[in-house]
Amino acid sequence: MGQRAVELEIAASHRARTHGLLGRDGIDGMILLTPAGGVHTFGMRFAIDVAYLDRRMRVLAVRTMRPGRLGRPRLRARHVLEAQAGAMRGWGLRPGVTVTVEVTRITETSTAG
Repeated sequence: MGQRAVELEIAASHRARTHGLLGRDGIDGMILLTPAGGVHTFGMRFAIDVAYLDRRMRVLAVRTMRPGRLGRPRLRARHVLEAQAGAMRGWGLRPGVTVTVEVTRITETSTAG
């Protein structure tokens, strides 16, 4: 399978992981929550695809979640990817695939409210 570049946001702080995609109407690309083993979609405005990754960034499972749901935690998951529902299938993201993250640009965002 060939590689595909997809825009990625990284949420590594507790605050960034907790906020995730809340308050958004959609996302171009995906967001990586790290460390994380599970997610919920309470307060979400749109359905999302969720990929659970192990410590080697290998996909363990991919699920689509509607708003207002609690995802089942994956014991071996260390990271979670979230994207607009249906996007991961189009990218070929499925169990067994290894995700590679390549930083090409760093953009600082303000967390002050």
